[in-house]
Formats: sequence, C-alpha cells, structure tokens
Amino acid sequence: MEPVTRVSGGAYPWGAKNVDTDVIIPAHWLKTITRAGLGKGAFETVRAEPGNIFDDPRHAGSPILIAGDNFGCGSSREHAAWALGDMGIKAVIAPSFSDIFSGNAFKNGIVTVVLPQEAIDRLIEVAQDQPITIDLETMTVTTPFQDRFTFTLDPFRRQCLMQGLDEIGLTLAQDTAISKFESGLATRRPWIARESGYASIAVEGAGRT
Repeated sequence: MEPVTRVSGGAYPWGAKNVDTDVIIPAHWLKTITRAGLGKGAFETVRAEPGNIFDDPRHAGSPILIAGDNFGCGSSREHAAWALGDMGIKAVIAPSFSDIFSGNAFKNGIVTVVLPQEAIDRLIEVAQDQPITIDLETMTVTTPFQDRFTFTLDPFRRQCLMQGLDEIGLTLAQDTAISKFESGLATRRPWIARESGYASIAVEGAGRT
C-alpha cells in the first residue's frame, strides 16, 4: 500500500446521500478475480445518465470524491473500495460513512474524511473549478480561498495510511520480533516443536484406516 500523507487536486462535487455499494460497483462486476479494471464499472448506473458528474471533463481523474451522508451503505463488498481506487479516488469526504465501507477503504489506502454538512456544501462549491487539499499531518482540508476544515481520524488508521501499512505490512514490520519468538519457542515449549511431527504421524495413520 502506498503511503498517503496528502491528497490534493480536483474533486467530484457530487454530494449524493445514502450511496450504497451497489451504486458504487454493481453486482455483476463482482465476478472478476482481479481489482484491475473495476474502475470502469464504478458508478455505472450514474454514468448512464447524460451529463453525469463522473464523465464531466472538468473533473476527470480527480483524486477526491465529495459525497453526502451514509456513503458506502449496503453490502460489505470490498469491491466498492477496489473500484474507487481503480478509478483514481484516493479520498472521500462526507458527513458520515458506513462502518464496513470505511474499514474497507482504509485497508485499501483510501482516506475517509468526516466533515459537517456545512463544510461539505462549501467544498462542493469550491470543487466546481478549484482544487482541494487533504493533509493527514495537519488533519485539515483546505482550499485556495483559505477555507480550513479540521477533521479527526483514528490514530492507528492515520499512522498506517501515512506509513503505507496494510495488514501484511504491519506483520512484516514485526518480522524481527516474530523470528525471535519462534526461535525461542522450541526451547521454552519443546512439545509444540514436536507438534508437526505428531501431525504427520496422525495423517499417515488416518490414511491406513
């Protein structure tokens, strides 16, 4: 996972409320076995509408999405976060998020920023033709017009995002401690070290019955 300390650029000034995961990525896209290409299916039903915001050349390639209350509700499909990431979204700003979506977004390096509706309204206005900056070091969202909105984020998630650590990365960061523990385990608890040999005998015995 790539480290994220700042997300800056254009934003999709959408503001839609109660956007569920089926809107983010329709169910028929879930048959894929890879994340690559899911961005093409992101917001498919919305993009079917003429003049939709996602196909507006003014916002093409924007790394930020501004949405309304309860973003990411519905199913627990992680494909929703995968689709957003594949279309280039690195952060979503909304008044509230589904807990499951927020967790999936975090695991995929997408920053979820919670701000009050008044701030959302202002950012939607600014994002029509100006960039927005999200800074995890200062925990602020700013605009070229000196707007400055502070937000909070779970300290653990903030640290992981800034260091680019997912579950695998967190485990690998403890490699020295894990190796030290494993090397001493055979001495402290030799019966566990013999477990693998016992398991092999048990499997062989089961095969003869």
